[in-house]
Amino acid sequence: MNNLRNALATALLLGTSTSTFAASTIDLTVKGLITPSACTPTLSAGGTVDYGKLSVNDLHPTYSTDLPQVTLNLQIACEATTPMAFKLIDNRPGTHTIGANMGLGLTDAGEKIGSAWLYFQNPVADGTPADVSVSLTNGSSWIRAINLDTRGLYAPSAAADFSVPIAVKHFATELQVGGVIAPTSSMTLTREVVIDGNATVEVLYL
Repeated sequence: MNNLRNALATALLLGTSTSTFAASTIDLTVKGLITPSACTPTLSAGGTVDYGKLSVNDLHPTYSTDLPQVTLNLQIACEATTPMAFKLIDNRPGTHTIGANMGLGLTDAGEKIGSAWLYFQNPVADGTPADVSVSLTNGSSWIRAINLDTRGLYAPSAAADFSVPIAVKHFATELQVGGVIAPTSSMTLTREVVIDGNATVEVLYL
């Protein structure tokens, strides 16, 4: 009897292990593109705009105080002619006081210090006067760009047609850097406050 029970149990287990069940499935696809050339961005002056020490007496108590404009040169050099774009990443997110510009950090009390903005001037693509286009739709459409902020994807374009980015080996543009300091009445200024704007220019490939 025990042998019969063991035989039945074995038969049941084997039957279960060899049964076939229909199943719903979905595929996962991993895609990408390895580009044969790389592009490297550089900024003049090490990418630093230093306003030194600002006296609180030179700042307005009830409205923003303009900072002097400074010119930096942005260059993007590629190993070969490459369809590429770039974007600005604010490393002090949520601290800007105006628009989608760079924030200048916070006081010790958590108050916003101000904003900085960047304007394109005299862009050149492979030695030819060019333009800069911006896409606010992740590359599906492009319009002419005036300034560089954190909302868009930017790319070199021909001066006569900024609706389509162009592939380049070398792109250069002046960046006019300006900004404002928030009204002093909005900040706690009982000790020195560090202006701490910081952003990254990242190159992407189209």
